[in-house]
Amino acid sequence: MGIFDDEPFHRIGKLPTYVFAEINTMRAKARRAGLDVIDLGMGNPDGATPDLVVEKLTEAARDKRNHRYSLSRGIPRLREEICKRYQDKFGVELDPETEAIATMGSKDALAHLTFATIGPGDGVAMPDPSYPIHQWGVVMADGVQIAVPMPSPDEFLTRIEDIFRKPGVKPAMILTSFPHNPTTQCVELDFFRPLVDLAHRHGTMLVHDFAYADIVFDGYQAPSMMQVPGAKDVGVEIFSMSKSYSMPGWRVGFCVGNPKMIDALARIKSYLDYGMFQPIQIAAIIALRHCESATAENAAMYKSRRDALIDGLGSGGWEIKPPKATMFVWGKIPDRYAWSGSLEFSKLLLHEALVAVSPGIGFGPSGDDSVRFALVENEQRIRQATRGIRKLLRD
Repeated sequence: MGIFDDEPFHRIGKLPTYVFAEINTMRAKARRAGLDVIDLGMGNPDGATPDLVVEKLTEAARDKRNHRYSLSRGIPRLREEICKRYQDKFGVELDPETEAIATMGSKDALAHLTFATIGPGDGVAMPDPSYPIHQWGVVMADGVQIAVPMPSPDEFLTRIEDIFRKPGVKPAMILTSFPHNPTTQCVELDFFRPLVDLAHRHGTMLVHDFAYADIVFDGYQAPSMMQVPGAKDVGVEIFSMSKSYSMPGWRVGFCVGNPKMIDALARIKSYLDYGMFQPIQIAAIIALRHCESATAENAAMYKSRRDALIDGLGSGGWEIKPPKATMFVWGKIPDRYAWSGSLEFSKLLLHEALVAVSPGIGFGPSGDDSVRFALVENEQRIRQATRGIRKLLRD
């Protein structure tokens, strides 16, 4: 038997079929047929990057000195600006040399940090449902995925404690993300205190994905795990500029916190890349330094879209509690269609209402009773989507 027989490659064979692919295929087929499909599936921000940032990128790109290889850790001024943001926003002191690293978005940080710190057989606990890279990054690193059902954040904490008390694989790492994708659940700072304490007691690493830190509504403010005393001793936090600053295609993120974990990520990245294109890093500095108002404007935009979706679905009898954060709405499938599961219900929405959503099963078994709407169309299009869904629900 050769390497090109019917068996998949080692790591590829561990990955499941991409559930969202079926919906993507159906959406593409419908559009080829001339149908107006409203795509609320992928969380792909549609807003424009602030002009100031684009202008700085253009200026920096004209300087040939910026055309050379950069630094895989990120240029010093960018790391300094990252640390300044944490000081200004959360009152957290970070050393830009040892406690911060720039990454090519949050996926780069999550996947490569797992590769750097997890060995074969090491357990990593994360909520179920969860963002796919949280689950499958562990599997690709030959770790053991410990999916913990999360009806609520408090219940998640209780179940994590139970894992340490019972026989079986114990987590070498606990991976969380609040505000949470896909469920939109939020926590206060007190959530992280027992988590940090647990990590200290058991020698467990913590990783907090903070991608939706700024997309918050109705007076809610998302806390940073780094605000808890001792958090830097056991964990790191990952942030993405994709949502806050409307910079998804720029692929700019960063990871801050525990020096040993940061150093491990830096060493892995030093073998894999030379960092982001330097003009992008320079433009990211301008975003962090001068465009904080853009994050509030983006949050206000997503709130208006959230309200349009919630109100439109509610008028058709599909009641969903408005989320306090993220660019998503997580809706439990209406009772009438609960038997179908999330994939079949998503197909029904696409076929009958011409609305594409993400089936909850794609985020883990506990998500199969729900679907996720991404607020990536304008309010007019979202209202059009809810009209199609209401018609389906009333037929």
